Amino acid sequence: MPAATSRCLGPTGSLTLAILCLSLTGARFLCSAAPGQDADSDSVPVRGTVALNQPVAVYNNWSAYDELSDNIELTEALAMKELDQIVRLRRAGIRIDYYLMDAFWYATNGGYREFRQPNWPNGPDRWLKACRDNQIKPGLWVACNVPFRLNVLPEWQSSMDVTGSAMCFFDGGFLPQFIDTMQFWYDRGVRLFKFDFANFTIATPDAARRYTKEEVFRRNCDAFRQALSEFKKKNPEVLLAAFNGFGGDTEGTATPIRQTVNLRWLEAFDSLYCGDPRLSDVPAMNFWRSMDFYTDHMVRYYEANGVPLERIDNTGCMFGVAGTCYARRTAAWKSMLLLEHARGGWMNVYYGNLELIDDTKAKWFAKVQRLFLSLQSFGRTYPFGGLPGREEPYGFCSVTANGSLYTVVNPTQAPRVVTLPRVHRLQPALQPGRIQFRDAGFIPHLARPGEGLPHQNELKLGPEQLVVVGYGEYAKAHYDLGLQDDVVIPKSIRPLAAEFHHGGTNAVASTIVAPRSSDLRIVLRQAADDKPVRSSRGAPPIGTPLNQILVIRAEQEGRPIPVHLNYDKAIWSGLSWAVAEIENQDLKFGEPLVIHCASLETRAVDLKVELYIVDY
Repeated sequence: MPAATSRCLGPTGSLTLAILCLSLTGARFLCSAAPGQDADSDSVPVRGTVALNQPVAVYNNWSAYDELSDNIELTEALAMKELDQIVRLRRAGIRIDYYLMDAFWYATNGGYREFRQPNWPNGPDRWLKACRDNQIKPGLWVACNVPFRLNVLPEWQSSMDVTGSAMCFFDGGFLPQFIDTMQFWYDRGVRLFKFDFANFTIATPDAARRYTKEEVFRRNCDAFRQALSEFKKKNPEVLLAAFNGFGGDTEGTATPIRQTVNLRWLEAFDSLYCGDPRLSDVPAMNFWRSMDFYTDHMVRYYEANGVPLERIDNTGCMFGVAGTCYARRTAAWKSMLLLEHARGGWMNVYYGNLELIDDTKAKWFAKVQRLFLSLQSFGRTYPFGGLPGREEPYGFCSVTANGSLYTVVNPTQAPRVVTLPRVHRLQPALQPGRIQFRDAGFIPHLARPGEGLPHQNELKLGPEQLVVVGYGEYAKAHYDLGLQDDVVIPKSIRPLAAEFHHGGTNAVASTIVAPRSSDLRIVLRQAADDKPVRSSRGAPPIGTPLNQILVIRAEQEGRPIPVHLNYDKAIWSGLSWAVAEIENQDLKFGEPLVIHCASLETRAVDLKVELYIVDY
């Protein structure tokens, strides 16, 4: 890859993420899209056939089932149902290249060579044949050296640590047998492997006596990396995707950015994932938009660690009924799908229940794919602006020789004006532009030439709003993507001063005068030692919904006032904030309104509350 250069496009005086811009000079930039290769063309251009040297489209069936944060099992019937959905969606114009079978497909006693019984009465044969018949490349999930719901094979015993919890990579018989198992599946047509739960601290008793902890870690990494590299040389069509255990701090969005990813993993893996989708530490009335903030932030984190955008698997697109994606189904799905592609990664993965994508949704899905996969193939993507986790407006810009497309997000609780930068000197001029997509409600404004404004590419967004703007070729009406009508942004919002007092352990309250004609937004943040604190009381189906842990309630004249919220879900990854609104129709203007906020955390936490007057 070309050498990276850092560039800061954040506001003057604020420390923003250095943008690792890769040069546009070279074949990818010079190969501009051919006529007809646009958002409505019949095909997406691809280059090459070996490994991840081009964008790919992957279906992963996790979150259609979930045996960790829910109790929906993987079965052959479920897996085949989703394959039928792939075939249906491909007829509608959606591109799916791979079908990855996620966790728990395997028998507990088969060492990853047998499918689980009785869930797979026919084994994998029917699934593999159906993939082959439909030109879909199959993939499999494996848990690296941790025997996750898996009996230890005799060949692995010589690699076990003293506790029997995992296997050493560099000592004993585990790694050779593990690679042989990958070859076993490759020979049966599997072309994608997802590696999860790697643990490089494991040593056999003998190795633990001979080497320091640092040497054990290094030797494990070197042995596994070399084995995978040799496997790829032998089987050049295979794709290898890295998940948990290969570096990165993915727990939240408040952690300072530091080097935590070993870039040598790029020698073996085609992509590195940047964290399972979860809520960010940035509050949002629209629950799902805070999840967008999380994945956007983690992409920036990994890019700051030196991982090229193309190699970052953002794992941000889940249409599902299970606990992993908080049973979101297709709520706010358009922005989720847009950002999956706009972030610039070439491993485009779609998780979950594809039957939720009806024919109307499929048409829009296909249009987005054709637009962004073309941009990924022939252009270059750059991030710009501040950091999502710091609540600074930001975005991603995809540039080709004949135009550019900006996906811009405002993670704050106020309207913000963002100047859309030219992210590369070879980028065409940014005028005139056109808004091609937005959330409902607040109408964003894009400055036009001749308006007399200091900048002709200033975009005003509402709070929590996402907007897509096109320039050059991509400013044509042909690329219009419409409206996300299930995300409604207030037309106006302004802070309301209020003083909250302690009302007991982990509880605060305030009394204000009810507004005349506007709604009231309440934003609660939970922290300790100036760091966000995430609360969770388990996942579905028996977990406690977060609105019973982070509590917002109101009363007026001794009667409870309805509060409207979207975080009433059991959340496996926890939540450090709560947002609710009170509709004006439920209030008596001028009368005292008492607002109570509390946390059921067992340890002491700091609760900070902000109030906003909002109009829709």
